[in-house]
Amino acid sequence: MPIVNQKPETDLMTSDFFYDLPQELIAQTPIEPRDHSRLLCIDRKSGELEHKHFYDILDMLKEGDTLVVNNSKVIPARLYGHVEGREDAKIELLLLRSHSLDVWETLVKPGKRAKIGSRLVFGDGILKGEITDIIEEGNRLIKFEYDVEKYENIYNILHEIGLMPLPPYITERLEDKDRYQTVYADKNGSAAAPTAGLHFTKELMAKIEEKGVRIVPVMLHVGLGTFRPVKADSISDHVMHTEYFSVSEESAKIINERKKAGGRLICVGTTSCRTIESVASEAGEIRPMSGETGIFIYPGYKFKAVDALITNFHLPESTLLMLVSAFYNREKVLEAYKTAVEEKYRFFSFGDAMFIE
Repeated sequence: MPIVNQKPETDLMTSDFFYDLPQELIAQTPIEPRDHSRLLCIDRKSGELEHKHFYDILDMLKEGDTLVVNNSKVIPARLYGHVEGREDAKIELLLLRSHSLDVWETLVKPGKRAKIGSRLVFGDGILKGEITDIIEEGNRLIKFEYDVEKYENIYNILHEIGLMPLPPYITERLEDKDRYQTVYADKNGSAAAPTAGLHFTKELMAKIEEKGVRIVPVMLHVGLGTFRPVKADSISDHVMHTEYFSVSEESAKIINERKKAGGRLICVGTTSCRTIESVASEAGEIRPMSGETGIFIYPGYKFKAVDALITNFHLPESTLLMLVSAFYNREKVLEAYKTAVEEKYRFFSFGDAMFIE
């Protein structure tokens, strides 16, 4: 069974998380260098806001802290092809999650061409697939075929013919695939980037570790549920899509030891935060495990382990904004977002960041 938190009672509505955002503040391209994005720092105790740059995160971290990162890697999951034997019957495919190495849950457009038994062709025939089932929300299960001796696994083919599945609000072409990837990503499987981590450079991470901060990986494969709007009027009626996660024994041991020694646990991004809170006991101890999580964090939720959060600016009425509001305070988060709009911060995946402690 997937991990799903006990839902706190709330009378909050989805509309309570709306804010006005001018279209021109939605970042279309990443900042260079990565760590030169802006950083809005929030002290939860005093409510004070500070405007900094991301490289200043070094000054915000303390010896003994543990920085938890999501090392899931975005796969070039968007494919363009056609129905076998009908080159005019074009197909767009988005790989959502793997059920096994060569069997994937996918989103296929147009759906009318995606009947059970249909065979699809991609990359001039180097990748073929057969639709074997139709599952929830019309997603298709596809069994893929390719030359295993030549390509070894499907990921090598995707890196050759696939495109990065950028969010729908990014309309400009991404010239460098690696810029929608964290520098520490090494576990294939995400359909979207854990974007708070995009601000780190290898050099900045080395300086952070030199300061006595331990960087510890966990993994959550980000699904497209991240971009799905909340359709329920009352947030307590919303059901999260589940995503696969893993926390190793080594990562759990390091986090627990450092927390016992008085260090802070700082999550990089909402995905790391959801992973940690999925595996934390009521006493805040991190348990090593793998599985599916559908944890939904919104105001009223009691955090068990996370002490501080690094995160980007999220879409209005999104579950991500609800999580950040749970970590701090809904009204004050929306006030901070209003300030960020006035100060012309850049929003969403390629935008600027917040540090909430």
